[in-house]
Amino acid sequence: MNAVVLFGIAFVGGTIVVTLVFYFLMRLIMGGDPTGKDRELAGAIVMRISSLHALILALVFAQEMIEYQQLKFESVTEANAIADVYFDADRYGASEKAPIQQALFEYVQIVVDEEWRLLGTTGQLSPAAWNKWDNVYQRVLDLTPTNARQQSIREHMLSDVHRIAEARDKRENSGTDSISIIFWFAAVSGVVFMALGYYPYPPDPRNLLLLSVLGAFTGIILFFIYAFSDPYNPPATLKPTAFERLLDELATPPASG
Repeated sequence: MNAVVLFGIAFVGGTIVVTLVFYFLMRLIMGGDPTGKDRELAGAIVMRISSLHALILALVFAQEMIEYQQLKFESVTEANAIADVYFDADRYGASEKAPIQQALFEYVQIVVDEEWRLLGTTGQLSPAAWNKWDNVYQRVLDLTPTNARQQSIREHMLSDVHRIAEARDKRENSGTDSISIIFWFAAVSGVVFMALGYYPYPPDPRNLLLLSVLGAFTGIILFFIYAFSDPYNPPATLKPTAFERLLDELATPPASG
């Protein structure tokens, strides 16, 4: 947690430094604005740049937040589908439930203990988890219903197994998505151009404080965008909470049959 805080401070501090450096660089080049004639034009330009910059940041921030929340929703959907198959296997019949439940329990264990970390390092799903999923799928396909009740349960189980596969694909896509370098170029360029546009204002303590506030707030938004763009790694790591709760609910693996 301390490392995340320090990284965030460094991220925001770097934005402040960039803002002040380019402000002083522009004043050095232009020699300030002794006549006061440049302020009106510089203010109009800064207003337009800041508006476009704010729009870009707002759109990307909203997009990353939506995708982050969508991943959380898909994880809950997958965990619920696993639980449905697990308990439907019990309803289907005592002789068929044990191998299906065993494979599902081991699947959830792999997701919690291995796959979530693997998504953060490689952006890929665990082959072992896919094998457990396929094991469940094959066993459900091989079920031979003898009455309408079992037929209905088998259909629901197949539907849930497909939902699990779809959720897995979405989890992998969320792990491999990344923000384009073009966005970071536009974001940093906006900070630089806004800082350049304030050169007509003298570097007194109040103006420097306001420039620092501008840089700090922009840095905070950029830090959040960076954090939410990679949900499997710090600083905004999304934990497999839904799967951990499901693992606790299942408590212990059922006996193999």
